[in-house]
Amino acid sequence: MLGINEPPVTIKNIEVSIIDKGWEEGWVKPAPPEKRTGKTVAIIGSGPAGLSAAAQLNKAGHTVTVFERADRPGGLLMYGIPNMKLDKNEVVLRRVKLLEDEGVTFKCNINVGTDITAEQLRKDFDAIIVATGATKPRDLPIPGRELKGIHFAMDFLTANTKAVLDPSGKYITADGKDVVIIGGGDTGTDCVGTSVRHGCTTVTQLEIMAKPPLTRAANNPWPEWPKTYKMDYGQEEAAAKFGDDPRVYLTTATHFEGDADGNVKAVHVVDVEWKKDDKGNFGPQKIAGTEKVLPAQLVLLAMGFLGPEQPLVEALGVETDPRSNIKAEHEKYTTSLPGVFAAGDCRRGQSLVVWAFNEGRGAARECDRFLMGATSLP
Repeated sequence: MLGINEPPVTIKNIEVSIIDKGWEEGWVKPAPPEKRTGKTVAIIGSGPAGLSAAAQLNKAGHTVTVFERADRPGGLLMYGIPNMKLDKNEVVLRRVKLLEDEGVTFKCNINVGTDITAEQLRKDFDAIIVATGATKPRDLPIPGRELKGIHFAMDFLTANTKAVLDPSGKYITADGKDVVIIGGGDTGTDCVGTSVRHGCTTVTQLEIMAKPPLTRAANNPWPEWPKTYKMDYGQEEAAAKFGDDPRVYLTTATHFEGDADGNVKAVHVVDVEWKKDDKGNFGPQKIAGTEKVLPAQLVLLAMGFLGPEQPLVEALGVETDPRSNIKAEHEKYTTSLPGVFAAGDCRRGQSLVVWAFNEGRGAARECDRFLMGATSLP
């Protein structure tokens, strides 16, 4: 197969080119359902899972209302991914507008549990799909965490995107600052790219894991995702400006240092090695004598997410799994409450956008089955 003995086909590029051409030529047009079922569905969250569920349920003829706590629909697509990677007006809002033209209603600036109760939603709608994502960030409770200038990555990225869409808005700037980003995933990469574009003085990305190999390891065969070293766009832009990959591997922060005014001014770090401790627990162990101090006037925590925010989960009254995600049966997406479904990161944990789209479609299918007794949705 291609990808083993020949270069793989660029399927993504081909599909993107086709749909882009379709939009340019006006081939993509609203296709509202021919008739309505009389059933109503509330979707909490307008990220990729919520949008795909809304599209499918509306296609089935149900009346769909999407509740979003932010000022614009899109969820992660709107405020979690920087504009240079995903254009908000040309891609996200264009698709939202198509859904609106097909009959989907979006209600923004609505916080379920505060602006409208979960009980009211269950009373007003025949079914509910929870698609809130996994937005509770993992914190780093080390000495100095309370200093000013230390932010969660999503607060940094969200404010920056809002400022791009509304130039009068305020945002956290990296201009003229030494930036330290703690976390080596995609969110950390977005922070690197954004900081470089702001005009940071330096940028360092701390990664607690080892540097991946240049080629596949024996225990990472095709078709598994290749766990190999790569330079993403953020690191490439940083390397072009500063001369090197900004990532520092096998390193962790031990404490933050502040100035007299309570602002962060440095991050103290130490090298680690992965091995068993005295109790037999495997994990990163600090290496004595490798301590360093990195100047930093801006620190961004990009260490992943711990699950959905619990106040909403508690307001809904649905059961959760041991990881605090909403407990919903696989391939059924049914929660502990009849007529309430869950899809996307709030159910499976932090994952990829494509998985969220897939889960939204799956939850829509099962929701349609619940409402009508059968379903023809794919």
